[in-house]
Amino acid sequence: MGFRFLTLIRPFMAVIPEVAAPDRKVAFNQKVLWTVITLLIFLVLSQVPLYGIMSSDSSDPLYWMRVILASNRGTLMEFGITPIITSGMIMQLLAGAQIISVDTSLREDRALFSGAQKLFAMLITFGSATVAVMTGQYGDPKSLGAGICLLLIIQLFVAGVIVILLDEMLQKGYGLGSGINLFIATNICEDIVWKSLSPLTVNNGKGPEFEGAIISFFHLLFVRSNKFKAVYEALTRSTLPNLTNLVATALVFAVVIYLQGFRVEIPIKSARFRGHRASFPIKLFYTSNMPIMLQSALASNVFMISQLLYRRFPDNLLIKLFGVWEPYQGSSQFFPTSGLAYYMTPPRSFVNTLKDPIHFVLYVAYMLTACALLSRTWLDVSGSGPRDVARELRDQQMVIAGYRDTSMYKELKRIIPTAAVVGGVIIGILSISADLLGAIGSGTGILLAVTIIYNYFETFAKERAELGGVGVAGM
Repeated sequence: MGFRFLTLIRPFMAVIPEVAAPDRKVAFNQKVLWTVITLLIFLVLSQVPLYGIMSSDSSDPLYWMRVILASNRGTLMEFGITPIITSGMIMQLLAGAQIISVDTSLREDRALFSGAQKLFAMLITFGSATVAVMTGQYGDPKSLGAGICLLLIIQLFVAGVIVILLDEMLQKGYGLGSGINLFIATNICEDIVWKSLSPLTVNNGKGPEFEGAIISFFHLLFVRSNKFKAVYEALTRSTLPNLTNLVATALVFAVVIYLQGFRVEIPIKSARFRGHRASFPIKLFYTSNMPIMLQSALASNVFMISQLLYRRFPDNLLIKLFGVWEPYQGSSQFFPTSGLAYYMTPPRSFVNTLKDPIHFVLYVAYMLTACALLSRTWLDVSGSGPRDVARELRDQQMVIAGYRDTSMYKELKRIIPTAAVVGGVIIGILSISADLLGAIGSGTGILLAVTIIYNYFETFAKERAELGGVGVAGM
């Protein structure tokens, strides 16, 4: 059945746009260059507004998802990496659950599987664009007219295809890492830098203030006669980013980087060559940032569905139990005030935690449970569980030192699931702590950014080491 499904994709392979694999190893400098070019294209697409929209000031149904989607509302990057993530996760789940069969040892199966992911991503892009335009997200379709509606769909679809091809280009070895990770980290870091150094001024009744926390700090020192009050205001202002938020962000960055170094080194040896030994590292964050990404995707979908249902049926009791939504402090953006959705959102500050401790307790229980379960589940879905690792080591004719080949799986089963669950719980605790401390970009965003940047650092170091090895060999 799985083979028949992949066979159905074969006729479409001729029309699906594809980036050709490099015919030789791409030099490190060229990888850096292509990565920078990809990044610049993404940044341009994130700033170019959609032509023809009438308004995008209404409550954003994707507000909760934008941190993991690398998207920017009202621009060509309206959907960000949503199609790629959605398509990839669906295909990964289908393959992991063996609903479709994929033999990764066959080149044709790998090509068909990749083509299926790309085809579904393009279909999701087109479908999402059509739904967004026809449901009035950019204005009443009747007022826009058929021509503008079609133009908006084309803009969103073409931008989505460009993102898909940029991601494929990096993954095929032209650049460093993947486009998904690059775009997520860039989007989050851009938000942090902007809220730190933004030159825009806002008047909240105390006179004009700079939005950026650092610029505001120096501005207050110059304009306030009482320097102590100026420093206190720069540290504690509540309506705009402050220095405390910035320090909390740096603290979370440092803690996550420190914990990245925790790992268990399992000694392994060759069953074929005597004396050949190595180690197999199992990191504390064994599943990397997947627990928080999956949890955020789950919560975001609940928020989006709850908000849309409440706006349509505000008096329905079941819908109210799902979530009651109201605009926050006169803004157009809606936030949950009660119901299931409310208890899945973090407290807005430490003071709010003291005002509603039940909300905080239920939110902590939900976060830790969700991250632990999702991290454990991802082992089986992604093919990184103890049975898969044991099979991989066996194929390489490697065994754990001091253990027989038959008992290797039992030892890995003792360590890997524990690392996945503990890592998921710690990631949940870090996310909660970051939100309570008021870190810029939300706890989820910071964790994603740090883990991605750390992985890029490891990739960069590995490429440099290989480059150094080649240089020494050449000498």
